[in-house]
Parts: sequence; structure tokens; C-alpha cells
Amino acid sequence: MASTARDWARPAWYEAGVWGWVTSTNHKRIGILYLGTSFVFFFAAGAMAMLMKTQLARPNNGFLTPQEYNQIFTMHGTTMVFLFGMPVLAGFANYLVPLMIGARDMVFPRLNAFSYWSYLAGGLLLYSSFLAGGAPDAGWFSYAPLTESPFSKGMGMDYWSISIIMLGLSSIAGAVNVLVTVLTMRAPGMTFNRMPLFVWATFVNQFIILVALPSLTAAAVMLYLDRHFGTAFFNPVNGGDPLLWQHLFWFFGHPEVYILILPAFGIISEVIPVFARKPIFGYSFIAYSSVAIGLLSFAVWAHHMFAVGMSLTAQAVFAFTSFTIAVPTSVKIFNWLATLWGGSLRLRPPMLFALGFIGLFVIGGLSGMALAVVPFDWQVTDSYFVVGHLHSVLFGGTAFGVFAGIYYWFPKITGRMLDESLGKLNFWLLVAGFLLAFQPMHILGILGMPRRVWTYNPNMGWNELNLVSTIGAYIIGLAILVFVWNLVVSLRRGEAAGADPWDAWTLEWATASPPAAHNFDRAPEVRSRRPLWDKKHPERADYLPR
Repeated sequence: MASTARDWARPAWYEAGVWGWVTSTNHKRIGILYLGTSFVFFFAAGAMAMLMKTQLARPNNGFLTPQEYNQIFTMHGTTMVFLFGMPVLAGFANYLVPLMIGARDMVFPRLNAFSYWSYLAGGLLLYSSFLAGGAPDAGWFSYAPLTESPFSKGMGMDYWSISIIMLGLSSIAGAVNVLVTVLTMRAPGMTFNRMPLFVWATFVNQFIILVALPSLTAAAVMLYLDRHFGTAFFNPVNGGDPLLWQHLFWFFGHPEVYILILPAFGIISEVIPVFARKPIFGYSFIAYSSVAIGLLSFAVWAHHMFAVGMSLTAQAVFAFTSFTIAVPTSVKIFNWLATLWGGSLRLRPPMLFALGFIGLFVIGGLSGMALAVVPFDWQVTDSYFVVGHLHSVLFGGTAFGVFAGIYYWFPKITGRMLDESLGKLNFWLLVAGFLLAFQPMHILGILGMPRRVWTYNPNMGWNELNLVSTIGAYIIGLAILVFVWNLVVSLRRGEAAGADPWDAWTLEWATASPPAAHNFDRAPEVRSRRPLWDKKHPERADYLPR
């Protein structure tokens, strides 16, 4: 029986004052802090995107100066990758992994708090660069020698490099915590072959972080040394090699794509079976394809460097690995489609965002396969085709996965349901904005529009497509406003959710909404991949997959 609004009450831990939140080591509070902070940075990055698209809406526009555009461009990309994409998924991991494996908290609660506060400090330090003479202006990938004097003046790149070091330490600390938690704190009976697929995806993701982040952290340290201590790692004037930066950055940068998408894959793998009312098709294939993606992600980094003069042999090898990594990704997509086939679909907002994820992420994946074809890559590298591909993958993938997760687990986190009508409006506006904003970029790239241009002449043939893209960006902004309004209204007077509003199957739905501070009064016993279904249907539990 569904709870009424009067039945709903926050637990004592949820009502703590500011000091209680600041000093907390509870994984649920830290998860909420991650989610809330990452969305604040998301809104900031979105505002910067609107400024850039306004500048490009018409040719020879003077809305922004070139210096302002470069700073906003750099801060937008850095924010979306390091201050929204990774932390928002860390928020889901912090809140959900202990609940989903039947644990009471993370294994290292204080390290968990250190991870969050390091993230917040790194983000605030990066944004304080606006007050110290100017933000970084060399792009979120900060290619050398643009980061070296005399190309980069002021302290913006110093703030960027120190912030990246702090954010890297935060992510590494969080990865260690999640890995050890999953390895040591699973409920009785929860073998690896019974873990929820979100936990599987998050677990593999932490291994990628542990291997990939040190490369970027080391590169940021070298950059700071180049700028202040006379070293010459990347400065060709003093004997350095700018391509060293690209190798170090992309050894992190391509696995980073999967750091940003694997947990979203896990979210989709949880949402689809619940709203299709069918067990996930090919559980083992989906789980182990995540492992394959994690391993292959480290063999693809020079996919981004086809135009730097590598040997044809090296280009052929990286082209092959780029095609190969599409196989485990395709396995997931076909298994999701097979789960949908013949299911009793419930088109609630979480399911709509999951379906949107599948369709829009495939668009980005196909353009990525085009970029793996070396001669084609030579033609469109550093063009708006690459910008369109990147946004199709990360917005159509990560952002839609995050929204699916928010609509799915918001009742668990808050005890309230999000408004369904506003959720559906949010979805359709976001789809329309996505298609209008990012798909014209592919055509612009083929027509020769380079990325990172501040303005363009009116006779280039790019006017109408840039205007359409700007309109799409404003529609995305409207969709985000609808989402924020939904959050505000639902937190104040949303329908009470009850413990299990979706009739779901995993352990987090066996607790109250929101859960108590200790999660479970007694460690749950797990006998299959759907432990809550076992509890609801004990007479049929023996027929479930083990």
C-alpha cells in the first residue's frame, strides 16, 4: 500500500544541521553532497555553454571577446568533465553501492569524506581563477605549448593544474574506497555473480580511475614545474616535447570516456528490467562486457592523435582497437533491446530517459566509429564534427543516464516522487534540444568549421546551422529549468514514495525512503540476483537464476 504524505518523515540523520552535514562520514549524506554540488557546477557549465552558443549564433558577433571566449570554453569543458561528470556518478556510487550490496556504510568513512571535500576544494580553487586575473584559456585538454609562456599568460593555467591534481587525488581516494567496500562488505550470499549491474559497472569503473588518473595527475605536476621551476617537459623551445602531453593526457582522456559512461550503463541496466517487468537479458554478458571495456579502454588513447604524425603501423593498431572496443559496448545495447522485447513496458520518466539514452548514445557511438577510420579522421580532426561526437556521447550518454538515475532513485533519496508530467516534459525538451544543438555540429565539421573558433565570416555557409545549434542549446536550457522546478516542487509537496514505489528487485528498495542512518537493521540474505523479488515471492524464489 502506498504511503500518504502524512506517513512520510525524514529520518533523524537527514534532519542534521549544517555542522552535521559538514562533519558527516555517512555515505548517504556524502552521496547527496556529491550530487548537489555536481549539479551546481552543471548549471554553471550550462550557463557558459549558453554564452558560447550566443556568440556563435551569427557571424562576426561581438558578444564575447576572444579572450573571454577562450576562458569560458576552457572552464565549460573542464567543469563538465571533472566537476560534473565524474562527481555526479561518484554521488550515485556513494549513496547506492552500500545499499545495493547490503552494507551499512563505506569501508573507510573518513576517506569518503576526504574525497568529497577535496573535490569541492578543487572546484572552488578552479573557479577562483576568475578573481585572480583570468581563468585558464588553453582548452579543457590544455595542449602544450598553449599552456607554456608566452602563449598562456596570467595564473589561469596554474589554477587549472593544481585543481586537476586535487581532483585526481579525490577520485583516486574514492575509487579505493568503493573497491574495498565491494570486495569486503557484501551481504551474505551476494557473490559477484549476484551483484546488481550498477555495482558491477561502478566496480570496474574504479579500476579504470586507479590506472588512468595518475597519468593526468603526473602531467599536471609536470606542467606546473614547466611554468615555475624551469623544467622543459613540454616546451619545445627548451628541448621538451608537446606530444608527451598528448600521450599522457589521452592515456587518461580516452579511458575517461568510459569513466563517464560505465556507471551510466549500470544505471540503464537497473532501470530497464524494472520498467520492462523482465529480468535483464544476458546478465553475465553485460557484467563481463564492462570488464572488457575497462581493459580495452587503455589500448585506444592515440585514437585522438591520428593527425600528429604517428607511423602508419601505429595508426592501424589504434584504429583496430577503436573498432574492437565497440564490440562489448554493442553487447550491452543488444542485451537491453532483448530485455525490452516482449516486456510489459511502463513508460515512466526513468524508462523514457533510459530509452533516450539508448537511441542518442548510439548516434554518438556511430560517429565515433567514423572517427576510427583514419583517412576520415584526417579530414575532420579538430573540426566541429569532433565536438558533435563528444557531446553526442557524453550528453546523450552520461547526462541522459544521470537523469534516468535521478528520476529512478529520487524517491529513495528523498521519500518523495518527482512529478511525472514535468518529468515527461523535461525528457521531450531535452531530446529536442539535443538533436538541434549537437547534430548540426557534425555537418558543420564536414563543411570545414574548426572547433574553438570565436567567430566566423558570413560567407562560409555555416550561418543557419550555427543558429539552429544555438536554438537547440536554449531548448536544453529550458529543459533544465523544468527539471529544477520539478525538484523544488516535488521536495516541498511531492507524493510520498514509500519504500518501493517501482516494485523493484534490488536491496536498496528493501529499506525505508529515505533509509535509516545504518541502512539495514539486520544484514539481508541474498539468494539470487533479485533478492527483493525473492522476498516478495518466496514460493517462486527457487526458480530464479543463481
